[in-house]
Amino acid sequence: MKNTLYVKLLLSYLVFAAIAFIVLSTFTQHLTNQYMEQTESQRLYREATLLASNYGNSYFNSSVSVDMIQDQLEAVSEYLSGDIWIVDSKGRLLMDSGDASVSRDIVENGVESAQIIEGFDITDFGNRYYRIGKFYDSYSANVLTVFSPVTVGYSNLGYILIHEPVSTITRNCNSFMNIATYTVGIILASSFLILIVFTLAVYLPIRKITKAADSYAHGDFEATIPIHSNDEVGYLANTLNYMAKELGAQEEEQRKFVSNVSHDFRSPLTSIKGYVEAMLDGTIPVEMQEKYLNIILFETERLNKLTQSLLDLNRFGHHGIMLDIADFDINRMIKTTILTFEGTCSKKGITFDLVLTGRELLVTGDMTKIQQVLYNLIDNAVKFSHHNSSIKIETNIRNEKVLISVKDSGIGIPADSIKKIWDRFYKTDLSRGKDKKGTGLGLSIVKEIIQAHGENINVISTEGVGTEFIFSLPLSSKEE
Repeated sequence: MKNTLYVKLLLSYLVFAAIAFIVLSTFTQHLTNQYMEQTESQRLYREATLLASNYGNSYFNSSVSVDMIQDQLEAVSEYLSGDIWIVDSKGRLLMDSGDASVSRDIVENGVESAQIIEGFDITDFGNRYYRIGKFYDSYSANVLTVFSPVTVGYSNLGYILIHEPVSTITRNCNSFMNIATYTVGIILASSFLILIVFTLAVYLPIRKITKAADSYAHGDFEATIPIHSNDEVGYLANTLNYMAKELGAQEEEQRKFVSNVSHDFRSPLTSIKGYVEAMLDGTIPVEMQEKYLNIILFETERLNKLTQSLLDLNRFGHHGIMLDIADFDINRMIKTTILTFEGTCSKKGITFDLVLTGRELLVTGDMTKIQQVLYNLIDNAVKFSHHNSSIKIETNIRNEKVLISVKDSGIGIPADSIKKIWDRFYKTDLSRGKDKKGTGLGLSIVKEIIQAHGENINVISTEGVGTEFIFSLPLSSKEE
């Protein structure tokens, strides 16, 4: 069996892990770096604005000494971890927090001696207040530069520039990415543990179930699924085990059914074929043909009875029994049914002992099918009763039910056969010698009819003493 499901799960996990790290190292890092850049530029811009309104104005107004401004800028520069410049509108560097000599040189030699930033143009910032680069080759590495104009009397006299190394932003971004990487790693490790648990709890049991199902598909119902968990998988395994057991039993019953049907059809057909051939080739003389034609007729009726019984059982088993429910007198039905056995009973000297409750006893049920039940039970009692014996038929009312009993004093049923008598085609070894024309379907039909009425039928039998069948029917509301 191919491990397609497990391979798909494993590949999905690996693809998920690869995508997670690719996204983390590209998209997430880019967004994080962009966020850090914007956040840091906003922070520096706020600082630059404060410096412009305080020290920038003081510088151009000469209201505070240059040395004091220099000292303040150096302190703020150390706090910001960057350089702070004061630049005039023409791009001349007037003060550098990292180089005090710049401001002293201007004090001594004038503004004309100030260093000019080559190519400086504030419009290069565009519509933003920051930019990233080497700032006109003033630095050897990229820096984040933020500017804020210094305005005095509605005139733009210069700018406050703050330069911070991009490496600082990169370092902060890397710190955040390390945390994100560890988090993704933990998530992937947890996912792998979940995959292991899924493998043990779901995949491996499914493999066992699939293997067993494959055996069932090939007709091997002996295979069992060794799963005993109290979850949906365990429930599925138990259900399949039960199904396999039932299918195995059903297959065995089907084999027996086919074997019994073949046997019961073959015997009369062989007899009919043999007698017909004997009459055709003259083996049986004309004066003897009537005798054998009666035998053929008997076997034909036996086949017809067997066919009708099979049709009844097939209809009962697949589509249920359609019942025509009505009230009828069970006592009268019993008396009418036993009349059909008058001839047979006279030959064997069998009498009926009727112990019936009341003149009439109304029950609710399908009259035709209950008569079939009575006929089959009485027929069995007559077949297996000894000569010159009695069959007792009794009706009783108990708990709004009518109990009907058919009891003979015949050969009885062996104890090991009592549970099997309801099976189709089943005949005990004792009955095979007694009954040559029975189909073994009568009691199966009886049980199907009684169960269709929602009632029960039981049997009490002692080998060599006799058998009693007892079934129940609902008492009619009119009788109540």
